[in-house]
Amino acid sequence: MKSLPTPYSSSPKLSTIVVGIDVGSPKKGFHAVALCDGRYHDKKVTKSADEIEAWCLKLDVSVIGIDAPCRWSTTGRARSAERDLATERIFCFATPSKQVAETKDFYRWMQAGTELFRIIEQHYQLFDGSTVPVKGKVCFETFPHAVACALAGKVVSAKHKRRIRHELLRQAGMDMEALTNIDIIDAALCALAAHHLVGGTFKTYGDAMTGLIVVPA
Repeated sequence: MKSLPTPYSSSPKLSTIVVGIDVGSPKKGFHAVALCDGRYHDKKVTKSADEIEAWCLKLDVSVIGIDAPCRWSTTGRARSAERDLATERIFCFATPSKQVAETKDFYRWMQAGTELFRIIEQHYQLFDGSTVPVKGKVCFETFPHAVACALAGKVVSAKHKRRIRHELLRQAGMDMEALTNIDIIDAALCALAAHHLVGGTFKTYGDAMTGLIVVPA
């Protein structure tokens, strides 16, 4: 049966640090933003997944949202989460099989993302939707464009993403001074999705087997 977006709601916890991570190619690296109770707290830019892990552990982060596929396609076709997003006219790159990804340079950022998940999952359990409200340290997959659409309550343009996403974060009460480029902005959107996951105001696309994509409800 096709997995449909699932909304949840509960009271948010206080004094909780969450992190969002934008994943680029190995040359570009990782951009990460930490929020404390939904407000800007810190940021980190590095090409090292190990440094991201160490930074999260140092901050005692509870939840981590990552803009990259958490699992490869098992069929060679788009995963359930990507198909579910498409039904709402929110489009993203289809995740290939691991074998295909290893043959094409375009997918190097996805490979960087799966390596980051491998490292992060040593300390943070991958969210599978089975425990609500979320307990313990978890990580999850998210998608900045889908987060922006969720915050706006409609499908927004990806063509003017910096302006639109900047304004949505500002409306969410974010301190924009530290969010200096689109990669940091996207990391902040991922962090905001993590904040909503902690608070219980989120929805999911996909299934646990091929990977859930989490966005604000």
